[in-house]
Amino acid sequence: MQNVLFICSRNRWRSLTAETIYKKHKTIRAKSAGTENNARIKVNGKQLLWADLVFAMEKHHKEKLIQQFPNETKDLEILILDIADEYKYMDQELIEEIQNSVSYYISE
Repeated sequence: MQNVLFICSRNRWRSLTAETIYKKHKTIRAKSAGTENNARIKVNGKQLLWADLVFAMEKHHKEKLIQQFPNETKDLEILILDIADEYKYMDQELIEEIQNSVSYYISE
């Protein structure tokens, strides 16, 4: 089992949708968090140490993780999905974009 953490700003739409999609996946354990103080679940060092792989929705999310958690992220693979903050939770287009972006890394 691979531990996968999805990151966006507020953990309300993008990363939460990704977690929901992959929550019952056969080969990964999925969690999500946000980088902002007002995030539903704010990312912390413990989550980053738990993760084998992190998907950041945008480049600035990755930069923020590295800046705030230099020790926890130094050996961590953080991939940028390039999914803009223009979708609502479980929006069909968002689901497709997430699945298309991570399918190379996570087998269905």
